[in-house]
Amino acid sequence: MTEIDYDAFRAETRTWLEDNCPASMRTPPATDRSDNVMGGSKFDFKSEDQRVWLERMAERGWTAPEWPEQYGGGGLDPKQAKILRKEMARLNCRAPLIGHGLWMLGPALLEYGSEEQKLQHLPSIINGSVRWCQGYSEPGAGSDLASLRCKAEDKGDHYLVNGQKCWTSDGDKADWMFCLVRTDDSGPKQQGISFVLFPMDTPGVAVRPVPLLTGESHFCDTFLENVVVPKENLVGKEGEGWTIAKALLVHERNMMSSMDDTMPAPPKSLVEYAIEYVGLNENGRLRDQRLRARMVSQMMNKRALDLTQSRAFEEGMAGVLDMRMTSIFKYAGTENIKDNTALLVDVLGHSGFRWDAEEHYEETQRTAAWMNALSFTIAGGSSEVQLNVIAKRSLELPQQ
Repeated sequence: MTEIDYDAFRAETRTWLEDNCPASMRTPPATDRSDNVMGGSKFDFKSEDQRVWLERMAERGWTAPEWPEQYGGGGLDPKQAKILRKEMARLNCRAPLIGHGLWMLGPALLEYGSEEQKLQHLPSIINGSVRWCQGYSEPGAGSDLASLRCKAEDKGDHYLVNGQKCWTSDGDKADWMFCLVRTDDSGPKQQGISFVLFPMDTPGVAVRPVPLLTGESHFCDTFLENVVVPKENLVGKEGEGWTIAKALLVHERNMMSSMDDTMPAPPKSLVEYAIEYVGLNENGRLRDQRLRARMVSQMMNKRALDLTQSRAFEEGMAGVLDMRMTSIFKYAGTENIKDNTALLVDVLGHSGFRWDAEEHYEETQRTAAWMNALSFTIAGGSSEVQLNVIAKRSLELPQQ
């Protein structure tokens, strides 16, 4: 096995990014997601640079840098992928593509999918031609996901699916859904769940967007009435859906734990905002002592989180994998984002209440970021659920 020259890879990557990332793709995207490239047949590129950046990265497989080359991925090892992310951050390169296919379904298919399913779906995820949504939560089955009731009846060569899914992110814009369904209700609830795939234009699929506080509607309710799902669209074995769902949630929580690294950075640092909106006293210190203390605490917590994640990465490279860290990082990472955005809104003072993107674009973006950050502590398993998981699996605390 040829030893990888990581210094040479870093130099090559840096040069390639400098030569191929358009200048407009080196600016922060809007907080309202309008600048994010999510792909799919219904997606409209806002600029030619968006299209070019996606095509160039997809051609190298760098939209999914660690996926195998045989499916269109980059074939990079974890250290090479980390170098790529750092070099992109150095140039402020936007992510060329984001979405549930990259973050969640792809890793699950690599582990549990058939070869036919991998060949059919992974390349179209990588090049952004197909967009996926997630059919997990239901009314009455959110945190207690295993209580889901969406039923899939065995009809020989296909399943007939009936039920409702909620919080379907971008369901109205997706081409396909990966979905948890109940194929057996005679035993323990976790054992009767299966994992299926189907196109969103299948007869019987109806999607209704849900208006949000920010004015967006990327969450949807999805209604399934006599939806025909061919048996070849079953991932893994029948009844194995809960195992696949848990593995997929690990990937989602890993993604969310490091979301702060991929979110659009404000044009100024927290300290710069504080100096501008709060001001300094005669000693050159922030006028508001309580805000100063909160800022120091927040910056220390973020630094501690970054160092701990780096340590976990190095341990993983050395073969020491502790899956308990997933819930810890998901909780700590999303709570840190929530606290940081709330602190920044407080620093803005009355300007943190602005909601007029035309007159006060920057302040409105900060307020929108704070609103969105609240949802991160719920999506992928709420903070309360993560604390229960940490207490049980990591700390081995008694359940009573």
